[in-house]
Amino acid sequence: MKGDAHPTILIVGTGSMASLFAARLAEAHIPAIMLGSWQAGLEAIREHGVRLIYPDSSERTFPVKITDDPKSCRGVHYALVLVKSWGTKKAAAQLSQCLALDGLALTLQNGLGNMQVLSEKLGMNRVAQGITTYGANLIEPGRVKWAGEGSITLTNQPLTESIGTLLETAGFRVDYTEDASGLVWSKMMVNAAINPLTAILEVPNGALLELPYMSKLMSQIIQETLAVAQAEGITIPYEEPLSIVEDVARRTGANNSSMLQDITRGTPTEIDAINGAIVNLGDKHNLPTPVNRTLWQLIRAKAKINRSEKS
Repeated sequence: MKGDAHPTILIVGTGSMASLFAARLAEAHIPAIMLGSWQAGLEAIREHGVRLIYPDSSERTFPVKITDDPKSCRGVHYALVLVKSWGTKKAAAQLSQCLALDGLALTLQNGLGNMQVLSEKLGMNRVAQGITTYGANLIEPGRVKWAGEGSITLTNQPLTESIGTLLETAGFRVDYTEDASGLVWSKMMVNAAINPLTAILEVPNGALLELPYMSKLMSQIIQETLAVAQAEGITIPYEEPLSIVEDVARRTGANNSSMLQDITRGTPTEIDAINGAIVNLGDKHNLPTPVNRTLWQLIRAKAKINRSEKS
């Protein structure tokens, strides 16, 4: 199939993951257009394209169409939502202006609540849940380092197979599941146990495995998360969840978590949709979540300090 026979994929976002997906799609000659509002990202990608640093440290540049006007991409049938969780409401409003009536918006975001926000604006039949373990570090606007191989898991529903095939053509590993809720919570559990600790300590993921008391602290975060998930009727499909979290920290040892990157840049974090969401759901079920609550408040305070220093 020739590249121009592929449908266009709209990528909502201009950050690290959005840039990674845009570059990989462009490399496979799958037409993509990025929709964003981050001025520095928009300007950099318009001028230079997306610059992708591969795991072997080689670098390539890919021209990618980019816009800040959702009306300029009306009628798209496939959209990848790759904004931070705090930007989902705006992304949903943008997609309501450009996604085809029979189109599909696939969220691959972190945290809880993104699917619900998108569905409220677009309708359940136009939104799908996905989970990805791919990672990327934003070096500068429009320039991103691919953190290595991962996978994408999609729910089995109409249209997901089509967008999954396009992602496979771009070199992504794609799996399917009947119910993504357990995997969504599993990813959130990993993020809850790694991201705030690395952001507070300002260390890469792997350093958590070398520091005293971190294993015990991660275990406490996990136990609180498991209790809340169980109360929500969610089964996390791992017998030894601490081992899963530690394995992720080991495999991504040199990476700075997205939350640490946000803290460093002085931009908003996703703490509300991760540890904050665990706390709020724990309150709903009268379950104590003291460790998650402490991390939630510490990150909010640290983020406020950092934003003040950079303003």
